[in-house]
Amino acid sequence: MSTLFSSLSLGRYTLNNRMVMAPMTRSRSDDQTGVLTDLVPTYYRQRAGAGLIITEGVFPSAMGKGYVRTPGIETNEQVAAWKQVTEAVHAQGGRIFMQIMHSGRISHPSMLPGGALPVAPSAVTPAGQSFTSTGPQPFVQPRALRLEEIPEVIGEYRRAARRALEAGFDGVELHAASGYLPEQFLASNTNTRTDAYGGSLENRARFILETLAALADEVGSDRVGIKISPEMGFNDIKDATPRETYRYLVEQLAPLKLAYLHVATFGPQLDSYHTTFRSLFPGTYLRGGSLTRESAEALLKNGEADAVVFGALFLANPDLPERFRTNAPLNTPDKQTFYSAGAQGYIDYPRLSTEG
Repeated sequence: MSTLFSSLSLGRYTLNNRMVMAPMTRSRSDDQTGVLTDLVPTYYRQRAGAGLIITEGVFPSAMGKGYVRTPGIETNEQVAAWKQVTEAVHAQGGRIFMQIMHSGRISHPSMLPGGALPVAPSAVTPAGQSFTSTGPQPFVQPRALRLEEIPEVIGEYRRAARRALEAGFDGVELHAASGYLPEQFLASNTNTRTDAYGGSLENRARFILETLAALADEVGSDRVGIKISPEMGFNDIKDATPRETYRYLVEQLAPLKLAYLHVATFGPQLDSYHTTFRSLFPGTYLRGGSLTRESAEALLKNGEADAVVFGALFLANPDLPERFRTNAPLNTPDKQTFYSAGAQGYIDYPRLSTEG
């Protein structure tokens, strides 16, 4: 029987436990350069007791940036800063994958080179606002990528994976959830193309599958994972036939021999997705979405997941595995500091060893 504290094979690695730290935007990078601040290695080192850390979303190129003070992996300076993170995590015996995140239309010209328009599969303006350095701004209409540009964007993902390994990461995760560029290609309301990347379900899934192929070719499929979030609806994403869409996508993932499939769903009405995906995907299955220790243990015990993903609990409890092991009380996340710039609410959550 699997438990939170049993080991797990994931790709080419063996994890010490089955608790995964979720990718969470924390906005602690230099806004002009995309280089991590000195706080970031400490933040990840504190949480290296996770079986696997998946980093916050990292833009593969400057055109992929979607939020203020988020990090990149495009320049030598960005790579050098991330290397301090991976060295800190590995020194504690941890494993860490980089989540590669191209925001696509979920951005704003004020954050992009030369004030450029965000790019997307189609020129469909999202509802809502972009969080810029000057405050919330209405989303703008993105520019539809030309057919000949799409291989260039996939190439940006490939280079990002290469640079992630240069920085010492154990692998990479393709962020194909939360309404960012890969899901914009997949969803029917954001993809109105009529070429090889739009229209049919097969065409709308093409961008994700070609990007995964490029990542696998660059670093090995056993160092590549993917995150999806069916019907999450974040960033104004809607699909006309989501169950058909995601069933098809996961069927195509099965033969790729990826390190893992990471699925985040929210709400009991979406549990049936996990049942479907678990039967379709033969590899390591990561499940997240507002889990508690008790619900996570039940999933593992019942064989409904191979590993369980915690977000805010890891954010507020750097020693979460030890707290679970000893039934210690948990710190409460401070939502006011989730995206602030300093150490407060980032690296100052107390550990058991520092509590009175």
